Amino acid sequence: MCQAAEKMFLPYNSPFPFFEHPQTKYFCSSSYSSYLCTMIQVEICTPSRGSAVAAKEGGAQRVELCRELSCGGLTPSDEDIDFCVRMLGLRTHVLVRPRDGDFCYTPSEMAEIEHSVLRCKELGAAAVVVGFLTAEGKVDVEFTRRMVQLAAPMEVTFHRAFDEARQDPVEALKAIAGCGCHRLLTSGQKPTAIEGAEVIRLLNEESKKLKVKILAGCGVTPANVRELIETTGVGEVHGSCKVSLPDGTVQTDAELVRQLIDNISDL
Repeated sequence: MCQAAEKMFLPYNSPFPFFEHPQTKYFCSSSYSSYLCTMIQVEICTPSRGSAVAAKEGGAQRVELCRELSCGGLTPSDEDIDFCVRMLGLRTHVLVRPRDGDFCYTPSEMAEIEHSVLRCKELGAAAVVVGFLTAEGKVDVEFTRRMVQLAAPMEVTFHRAFDEARQDPVEALKAIAGCGCHRLLTSGQKPTAIEGAEVIRLLNEESKKLKVKILAGCGVTPANVRELIETTGVGEVHGSCKVSLPDGTVQTDAELVRQLIDNISDL
């Protein structure tokens, strides 16, 4: 276990322990009977209950829950949220996205998003994952700030709508932080996080001044996760660890999750 640990406590909605240190919190994930301790937090994107179960089996303790990953993900059902929170005991970050396509929403879609955020809060989710752009392609500050206020005390992650913004990335990050978001999920405005590593590194440096976390994601695998972290300096990574099933769908693979966590356990 972590030698620097000073006390153990159970975080909100998590069956796995954290060890708190004066400067940081050491994230520990359970893989069968052993513990792997790392300062890096791993979030597994899970598009189904089966994927959430696999993520937990692989040692993950935090998931981003969604459905329809083929289009980038949509809001999951209340039943799936409840399953992850209550049955699996996972720290559940819920994607709130009513449809595929762009991130500029109509008033009726905004009302649907507000309802979904409130339902996530009622169901015990730890965070919601949202992203809003204006017609001009900039961060929609007004609606983002409103969702942060509505979501409290849940955390709010601004998702990869950021990567489609027609705005200087640092200015967009400042806008997101100014709205009160807790983290930004980004691939550095490139198709994968490895390709966008230099932008992610710059964003991570800027984030230290803004008190917002950078969550690097898209194309993160057991093979490249260590390189991504060492190149960018991020403290959080996001991956699906998915495999294709015979029916054409995808599902998180427990062994890939385990390998990803193992590969950064000494960082």
